[in-house]
Amino acid sequence: MARFEHLTRAVAGLFVAVLFIVVLPATVTVVHADQTESISVWHSYRGAEQQALVELTETWNEANPNRPVRLLNVPHEAYANRITTAVPRGQGPDLFISAHERIGDSANSDVIDAVDDDFSDDEFAEFLPDTVDALRYEDRTYGIPLAYKTVALFYNRELVDEPPQTTDELLKVAASLTDAGKDRYGLAYQADDFYFHSGWFYGFGGRIFDDSGQPRLNRPENIDSFAFVADLRQQGLLPDEPTGALVAELFNRGDAAMVIQGQWFIGEIDEGVDYGVAQLPKISETNRHAEPFMTVEAALVAAGADNREGAIDFARFLASEDAARTRLETGHQMVANSALYEDDSIDLPEALVAFQKQAEHTSPMPNEPLMRSVWEPAAFAMRTVVRGSATPQTALDNAQVRLDAITRPAPEATDPMPFIIGGLMLLVMLLFWFGIRLKRHGGIGHLREKKEAYLYLLPGAVALLVLLFVPFLVGTGVAFFSHQDGEFSFVGLAHFFNIIFSEDYALSDPLSFYFTLVVTVMWTALNVALHVTIGLALAMLLRDPWLKLKGVYRVLLIVPWAIPSYITALIWRGMFHSQFGAINGLLTSLGLEPVPWFSDFWTAFAANVATNTWLGFPFMMVVCLGALQAVPKELEEAAMMDGANSWTRFRKIILPQIKPALVPAVVLGSVWTFNMFNVIYLVSGGEPDGSTEILISEAYKWAFARQEQYGYAAAYATLIFIVLIGYSALTKRVTDGGKGGPI
Repeated sequence: MARFEHLTRAVAGLFVAVLFIVVLPATVTVVHADQTESISVWHSYRGAEQQALVELTETWNEANPNRPVRLLNVPHEAYANRITTAVPRGQGPDLFISAHERIGDSANSDVIDAVDDDFSDDEFAEFLPDTVDALRYEDRTYGIPLAYKTVALFYNRELVDEPPQTTDELLKVAASLTDAGKDRYGLAYQADDFYFHSGWFYGFGGRIFDDSGQPRLNRPENIDSFAFVADLRQQGLLPDEPTGALVAELFNRGDAAMVIQGQWFIGEIDEGVDYGVAQLPKISETNRHAEPFMTVEAALVAAGADNREGAIDFARFLASEDAARTRLETGHQMVANSALYEDDSIDLPEALVAFQKQAEHTSPMPNEPLMRSVWEPAAFAMRTVVRGSATPQTALDNAQVRLDAITRPAPEATDPMPFIIGGLMLLVMLLFWFGIRLKRHGGIGHLREKKEAYLYLLPGAVALLVLLFVPFLVGTGVAFFSHQDGEFSFVGLAHFFNIIFSEDYALSDPLSFYFTLVVTVMWTALNVALHVTIGLALAMLLRDPWLKLKGVYRVLLIVPWAIPSYITALIWRGMFHSQFGAINGLLTSLGLEPVPWFSDFWTAFAANVATNTWLGFPFMMVVCLGALQAVPKELEEAAMMDGANSWTRFRKIILPQIKPALVPAVVLGSVWTFNMFNVIYLVSGGEPDGSTEILISEAYKWAFARQEQYGYAAAYATLIFIVLIGYSALTKRVTDGGKGGPI
């Protein structure tokens, strides 16, 4: 009893210590925040841009010691999600610097405040008009513009004397400088990226939204712009599958005479390259300027900011002429303050002058919430056209169908009371079932007898509850809600019905749950079969006593498993490049035709499988090696004496002996492969047209690439869990020899 009391005190003391460690800093922080008027500012700048911001912050803090600015650098890839989750909960900054394209979402979700009452019309008149227009949403202005980014035409002066003024001239110059056999191109840019296509898109008179504010991609003008790119590709004027890294490499080695890139590209150009920058040429067919997207970086005031007045003042300071000069000269930003472009004392580099001229013919990226759903269908259409898999008309018609499905109206809200009553009844039934099970095992008296053992298990049980069961229950609960504009509304089982009955898509559509489920099952079965076959074969080879240097081979064969999967996936993605990849290079050297790996379902699927097989076979090899060590050699020797051949010994002796270790490994490997997100996302990216997505990657896209449909994604994830539970139950019945029993 004394030992039990001592253990109880120890656990209680540990709990109090953890509480003290967690709560005290928060308390101190709150008290400190109440005693100061500091201004919290978040940003995701790097390099010279960050240096300029730090210098300006130091200048501000010296002049305003009672209102110091506290900078927080948030990684770019997590920036948007952190803002949208922190601000509504009162844990965000007072001011944050961000691109303008999410303003519609942020305004509807009460993440940002309008500032048109804080800044006069005269103050807004100090900035380039387009940069202010980009910050307007539903007749309100959100934020103060700081800088902008767009793209322009870079050209190699040794190859191009004067930049082309029209697209007809562009085609003529590009054709004269293209020699695809030697991997030389007159023009190179990321032609399958809708962002880089935007110049031609608007130059042909294209529009994303119709007069009613709904996205419509298959307009005639949009089709004409896609046809222009298709013509570039058919003439062989563009490299295959152009990435940013490939474009930079071609330009630096003189194999691309002209490229379309943004200001950030300047830092990627080698010192020895003599280059110039010019506006994109006019569209010969329409006599309109090419108008690429403009992205505006603005200082945005967080809704409910603790120090809103300080945030407004610091935003005004950052946008001032003196601060803009620092951001221009130190941070190399294309600042939004128009006064600097009229200041003769500032010697703008030639490249920035060209971007300043290009800014006169740009289209601010739409900030409507629906714009975020346009990117995926538009990207699929672009890639289809560039690959030559479909005509521009067909590609955009298919993109519109996908877009309509993604942007369908949310389910109607329903009364949660029946579900609450049902949940309570289920909870009562579970408690009743638990009471019966407890009674069968001795009831409360049994717990009292084993109280020390259960107390030792308590920390692990609490950790399991907090880290596993609570998130699972919360995630499952989200599946009963629809998320829109930062608000959740209860919709009951609507998401499950929509998915299970495939209400919005045909069963053969890649967006259908069943299509993706079939792909996922194929993916899992084929991968696990290859993992086991290759792993077991290598293990059998490595156990042979005649093999020398077995330790070296084991180390080399374990390397694919030791390298992080995302690195391996990126390497294999490069190897599968249709024009410059090592695999097609090998095929060409053997006299075979190169394969456009991501243009067809089966080749893209094969690329994914090859990558994951490379990642997965070492695990099975290690498991099999360990299991083979326990196989009695006497049994094999006796079988040999009885005349059993190698196959018979393997089938009758070795396989039954290693089965107890192999089956759990197969089950674990199946679950891993079923949810292998990295390979799908980084290798094929779902290409072509989303047909190689698996369930987990499709759930990810519903949550983060399609208007943050968290409820729909949670329903997807719940169904994935049910499928895996069913698989586990089936596996147990098979391994138990069909005896069944509790799971």
